[in-house]
Amino acid sequence: MRSPDKTTVQQASLRALLGKEVRELLSGRALWTMLLLLCPLVGYSFFQAVALYGEASAAARDQPQVATSLSPLDGILVPTFGAFYVTVTLLFPFVAIRALGREKETGALKLLVQLPYPIPTLVGAKLAAVTIAWLIAVIPVAAALLLWRSFHGHLNPLETSNLLLGYLLYGQLIGAIALFAAAISDNSATAAIVTLAFTIGSWVLDFALAGQSGTLGWISRLSLTQALRTFEQGLLSAALVLGMCAAIASFATLAAIWLHPGTSLHKRLARTILCVGVAGTILAAATELRKTIDVSEDNRNSFPAADQRALARLDEPLIITVHLAPEDPRYVDLQRNVLSKLERIVSNVTIHLVTAGQSVIGSAGEESYGEIEYSYGGQAAKSRSTSHREALPLIYGLADVPAPTPQTGEDYPGYPLVADEWIALPWFFVAFPLLLAVAWWWWSRRAPRIPPLFLKNGGQL
Repeated sequence: MRSPDKTTVQQASLRALLGKEVRELLSGRALWTMLLLLCPLVGYSFFQAVALYGEASAAARDQPQVATSLSPLDGILVPTFGAFYVTVTLLFPFVAIRALGREKETGALKLLVQLPYPIPTLVGAKLAAVTIAWLIAVIPVAAALLLWRSFHGHLNPLETSNLLLGYLLYGQLIGAIALFAAAISDNSATAAIVTLAFTIGSWVLDFALAGQSGTLGWISRLSLTQALRTFEQGLLSAALVLGMCAAIASFATLAAIWLHPGTSLHKRLARTILCVGVAGTILAAATELRKTIDVSEDNRNSFPAADQRALARLDEPLIITVHLAPEDPRYVDLQRNVLSKLERIVSNVTIHLVTAGQSVIGSAGEESYGEIEYSYGGQAAKSRSTSHREALPLIYGLADVPAPTPQTGEDYPGYPLVADEWIALPWFFVAFPLLLAVAWWWWSRRAPRIPPLFLKNGGQL
């Protein structure tokens, strides 16, 4: 009888390892408990979102211009995913920690590392199992979106896929942080505290450094909340995706470095410093990537198409000097309406925030406070408007190019819809939890079937 080749044995071995990790997560109570808590949270968020969206849609019957501001991305998707975000941040770490913490507590890890699997393969299998757990956890959110579609609600494929991608990367990052915390901790409780220190610390970082510029502004962009906000705005950023992937790989690598109990401390520290250095280099390089795609259906992050084409042809340096404090609401409007859009379309633009580090009260007495100066091709012009309707004509005048003619038919139509939101409550508060309880009972009663783990020589364990 012909013996299986080495590749077939390795593939079967990896499938067995992944199956073991998935079964261990499904056998624990953490995942099922999180799902039971997630159903009412997502259901109530979806209920509230549909109700508020219906009220705004009812107002659009008397005022048709209101309909153009009704976007399912803002009205339905983001609020529904908001409950999922809280659950993934606060509860999902306990699910991910189980993939490694239980083995450390029971001593099974010492046996696991003796199997013919490289340590990175073991960590990769655990991260893959955590990703599968995230896919299971997203089922209530998917059910809410299907319910919205049953109401004949509109969902743009690009917006929805981009938001799902952002939350997938976020879930994998939380899972990688949890694995790293479990690798450096002696028990699951300590690992949970370490993981929550990362996530809650990210919230503090977001609140403390929001609106800052320079180095503090760069540090504030490391916040996990800031990363999700970009996806929620309908933007697909190459820098953000690369940065999150680098962070996931870095924490998984750190988990692999600290996983093996036989590795000496000085080797672990040396490898940790090297890993952190490489990760920092990649993150710094990622910030230089400026490729960003506006996938929002209403093009909220872009100028009109004619202006986009005209601005893309500007090849000389465009320098914008802003005399506004970072926390000034006018600066926030200017950043959203003009600056961020220019950074994505103009190849050579530099923005100087003159009042960085100053407050509104301390700067308001200056005569130049509130001015925005545009410089291009040796010419300059000033304005106090935060709207692109005044900023773009100034830039066109400095560049000595004609302003493009606005094109008709580009307005976002909006998608008003009044639906019966009460249908969601019995589904998410009764039907779905009952289905989960039955599935949990069936799985716990099911006889375990553990496939063999294949060794390198083709034997079985």
